[in-house]
Amino acid sequence: MNLTETQQKFVQTWGTLGNNWGINKTMAQVHALLLISERALSTEEMMDSLQISRGNANMNARALVDWGLVTKEMVSGDRRDFYSAKKDIWVIARQIAKQRRQRELEPVISALAELRTEMPKDSAHAEMLKRVNDIQDFSIKVDKMLEKFEKSDENWFYKTLLKMM
Repeated sequence: MNLTETQQKFVQTWGTLGNNWGINKTMAQVHALLLISERALSTEEMMDSLQISRGNANMNARALVDWGLVTKEMVSGDRRDFYSAKKDIWVIARQIAKQRRQRELEPVISALAELRTEMPKDSAHAEMLKRVNDIQDFSIKVDKMLEKFEKSDENWFYKTLLKMM
């Protein structure tokens, strides 16, 4: 797939944004390429378009499948794997929120709960217990907010956002 200058800029920008959000830059670029593609792309097409290795293309495409942002497809008469991205930005945002909760927030909440049960209840640990409680309370509130976002529809989200402003 030959990219126009504008398409290249979009892929590069999405890669930079992904990197800023803690996502591998190449993974974000593969996602961007699949987002703007009108059809499913093979690993070879991703390699050629992004000038990356086969291993890099395969690894990042599989990671995007694991995140639920990309689907693997079979093309009749072709043994290669093809990949396509979900195109609805609302679906993408909710899927990312879901994955972030599972990968980042839930382990923190679990670790803090375990720490609280193991922590001695004495004056030497009183300040630490306060901080752990504060962090856990905050994490639970953020988790609940993200859970609502995952289950919401577009109209609810925009209404809530407008109320906050």
